[in-house]
Amino acid sequence: MTHEYTAPGELGEPVVEAVEVAEPGAVTIVVPTFNESANIRQLLRQITESVPSRLPCEVVFVDDSTDDTPEVIHEAAKDCPFPVTVLHRDEPVGGLGGAVVEGMKAATSEWIVVMDGDCQHPPSLVPELVATGELTNAGLVVASRYIKGGSRAGLAGSYRVAVSRGATWLTKALFPRRLHGISDPMSGFFAIRRSAVTAEVLQPLGYKILLELAVRSRPRGVSEVPFVFQDRFAGESKSSAQEGFRFLRHLAGLRTASPVARMIGFGLIGATGFVPNLLALWILTRAGMHYVPAEIVANQFGVAWNFLLIEHLLFRDRRRHRRLWDRVGRFALLANADLVLRIPLIALFVHRFGMGALSATALALVTTFVLRFVGTEALVYLPRRGRGSGTATARRAA
Repeated sequence: MTHEYTAPGELGEPVVEAVEVAEPGAVTIVVPTFNESANIRQLLRQITESVPSRLPCEVVFVDDSTDDTPEVIHEAAKDCPFPVTVLHRDEPVGGLGGAVVEGMKAATSEWIVVMDGDCQHPPSLVPELVATGELTNAGLVVASRYIKGGSRAGLAGSYRVAVSRGATWLTKALFPRRLHGISDPMSGFFAIRRSAVTAEVLQPLGYKILLELAVRSRPRGVSEVPFVFQDRFAGESKSSAQEGFRFLRHLAGLRTASPVARMIGFGLIGATGFVPNLLALWILTRAGMHYVPAEIVANQFGVAWNFLLIEHLLFRDRRRHRRLWDRVGRFALLANADLVLRIPLIALFVHRFGMGALSATALALVTTFVLRFVGTEALVYLPRRGRGSGTATARRAA
């Protein structure tokens, strides 16, 4: 498709140049939706008024709704001068972030713009996002509320403002290198080149897909464009305490992606396990149980606590490789073997290598910790050979 635009010549006269634009559109707008039927017509009207006149577009809705949103989209699309596609997911894997990834896979244009379906992201900014990316040769262009000209005015109430600022500060503190040059990592409004998206490495959880993209497969070259966060047109915000917990789990998963970070996280979680362990020991001994069996029973409370945190914070993406009962059994066996192995190790360090009791105990603690971490990763959460790895491959191919 060839489009013409007018640019000033050397003497100020307009010069008409032909620009080749990829079919079927120069930009694919991906909109994840969950029960946004009241906003659909307004959103498509705003897109129609501001985008097609400046560059060709297509809109891909990825819908996880339980209401009539898909039907409303189909009906409203009849009045649109651009293609509108609806991908409805019966199982919303990965939340709204997972929906965005599905939309990116379906995109046919070089530029993909992600925006919300509640009209808080102004479609009039879509051409500017793409133009900025072309001008600066960036792979990612973020619409930011926190640079000059931007505003978070549409955030309802001081509580949401505080949560947004706190989440922004936390993410930038955890990923200073990956988020360098991105002032608003919590933004849900951005443009990215399709060639810069590696969907296979993405593991979205919740609605902060920009954070996922920036950390796991950050495109080379990032630019920002200011935008004013609008008031929601209709309906209620999907933010909730549950989404907040999912966001924290997402942060933990991203931060512990490397083996060294996972080991550090494993150690910190193990340290928190002393709390339920000691609490259970105090309750059991107060109830009259002898301290030896009480220690053994109390240790299981610490093991259970550690298992729950490790499952949800460190190895969330690997749980599918084994059944729950298999993971529980293996983890408990390794955790309790730590107690059995530690005493012989201390004796070995003292009598064979002449170490003092304190230094021998410290070295035994470090040794068993490393062994327990390696054992947990290798024996509990790595894919099984043969049938397990074949199944994983088949799932990816499907």
